[in-house]
Amino acid sequence: MLLQGKTAIISGAAGERGIGFATARTFAAQGARVAILDLDGEGAKRAARALGAGHVGIACNVTDKQDCERAVAEVSQAFGQVDILINNAGITQAIKVWDIDPASWDRIQDVNLRGVLYLSQAIMPHMRERRQGAIACMSSVSAQRGGGILGGAHYSAAKAGVLGLAKAMARELGPDGIRVNCVTPGLIQTDINAGKISDDARVKILEAIPLARLGVPQDVANIFLFLASDLSAYVTGAVIDVNGGMLIH
Repeated sequence: MLLQGKTAIISGAAGERGIGFATARTFAAQGARVAILDLDGEGAKRAARALGAGHVGIACNVTDKQDCERAVAEVSQAFGQVDILINNAGITQAIKVWDIDPASWDRIQDVNLRGVLYLSQAIMPHMRERRQGAIACMSSVSAQRGGGILGGAHYSAAKAGVLGLAKAMARELGPDGIRVNCVTPGLIQTDINAGKISDDARVKILEAIPLARLGVPQDVANIFLFLASDLSAYVTGAVIDVNGGMLIH
């Protein structure tokens, strides 16, 4: 098993059809103990129970620095150590750039970008003390191609910010033995976009994807597994595309 004896925190993983839960399920199958963090605390607990014994679900608002510190402390107390952090929590909003109001901008930036910083900061002292750890952050193809699918410009900006933040963290944390990488999924079939793509739009999207299918959560979970495991022991500051060829650059 690739993660035997490892422990992992995965944010935004309460939804059973989402990328976060698919990642949690994959990690558990590979021997990891998993802590699911989600704004929906009860949902996080249900998701953890669905993984089987030895896993925990904890409520956490990633936009609140103190709440992130509290949640990480609970995980550390439950597991004794934390080896892996998957910054998966995120939200989107499909509006045009001229319709972005201050509240919408703040909400999208806070969850998608500020949350990555706060949760990563909360785990850094533990990982730095142990001089080991793997952090993987969820970005998006929207950060690379300038949106154009479901997220607005503020979503693209936040996800581009994640790329810059993760690369800077990789540079600064590397000497402490901590690896930081990013995943940039294309259009993945989850509850976030369910029912939001018309049949005509789906045909046009598929025409632009060389592999001729939309992604599924497991496609992304498999890459998070690679980045969390020793298979990627010499990989940091990297960006891995999971888009079926939608964007080749």
